[in-house]
Amino acid sequence: MEIKLFLEPVEPFRSESNPRPGRRSLGESILAYNTKDHFPDLTGIQMALIGVREDRNAVNNEGCAGGVAKIREAFYQLFNHWSALKMADLGDIKPGYSIDDTYFALSQVVSHLIRNNIVPIILGGSQDLTYANYLAYENLGQLVNIVAIDPIFDLGDDEVELSSQSYLSKIIMHQPNYLFNFTNVGYQTYYVDHEAVDLMKNLLFDVYRLGMIKAKPEDAEPLVRNADLLSFDVSAIRAADAPGNGNAGPNGFTGEEACRIARYAGMSDKLSAIGFYEYNPLFDKENITAQLIAQMIWYFVEGFMGRKNDLPKQESTDFARYIVKIEDHEEALIFLRSKKTDRWWIDLSFGRTDRKKYERHHFVPCSKEDYDLALTEEIPDRWWQFYQKLM
Repeated sequence: MEIKLFLEPVEPFRSESNPRPGRRSLGESILAYNTKDHFPDLTGIQMALIGVREDRNAVNNEGCAGGVAKIREAFYQLFNHWSALKMADLGDIKPGYSIDDTYFALSQVVSHLIRNNIVPIILGGSQDLTYANYLAYENLGQLVNIVAIDPIFDLGDDEVELSSQSYLSKIIMHQPNYLFNFTNVGYQTYYVDHEAVDLMKNLLFDVYRLGMIKAKPEDAEPLVRNADLLSFDVSAIRAADAPGNGNAGPNGFTGEEACRIARYAGMSDKLSAIGFYEYNPLFDKENITAQLIAQMIWYFVEGFMGRKNDLPKQESTDFARYIVKIEDHEEALIFLRSKKTDRWWIDLSFGRTDRKKYERHHFVPCSKEDYDLALTEEIPDRWWQFYQKLM
């Protein structure tokens, strides 16, 4: 497929505009689509930036379509610390006549990149573009886990049209459905209807309050490690650190915590797409938010460049296997520990006859604390949740 048809070039990077002394900035390292006649050769490319100047379905944040260039400029000025990095900037998706045209274009580009083992890094635009990212996996026929870093659930109401605050309902209702699991990290309870919390739990989705993750930031790692795609809403970061958003609030993740989550995402061998949404330069101060998002992408790249090919497989010798038998429980609990990274998974592949469809979801990332809990004869919530999904 000729994805160039959906894209338009960006302004060339000018190294003299970098205010920081030093050599080998990312702007000088990235293979960019900056002239119409020279689309980058994607052979060997590992990651690709894609801008999407789209905010027609934004809620209280009109103007976020204009943030892409600011993020790109800030990112280009950071320095490349990885000699093996092969990264492209494919420019911006051409805005469609209708927003559905934009969704279609983005889904086609993303699915093409994933099919060629290139991780797309989407610069929004409003968060409803997550729906277009999801459609890319439908094109691939792949069940998908979505993780959203978001202060709300973006469920909306049944009668509400698709928007940045209702895209999840659209994904849930879409047929055929390729959503296996959804995880919300960092929701703020006072912004969320208690019935919505009950609904998420009834759907066997994961929801984690902001305070839970801030108390133990490392708990975000196995959650993010289970994602195929990650959607980061800038409004999940407190306004003091990221004022560039029409829905920014006094509470949220700090800039450091946001960078940490982005690095976790990069480290995950399973994750194949990430998007950063809702940045609005109309509300920003001294481009602080654009710089923070650029640094989050930098940390994502750092995590990516440190990947260890660390995905569990049947009969792999790279994982230690631990079997925990619990009294009055028919099934033994099986845990895997990576010998490369010391990370943990729950193995739910026992007795499965549906391997082809669900194989990628039989191994559930967890923490050592889940294993320790099982040793006390208590079954971790994570085990129950995914066991029910696979029943």
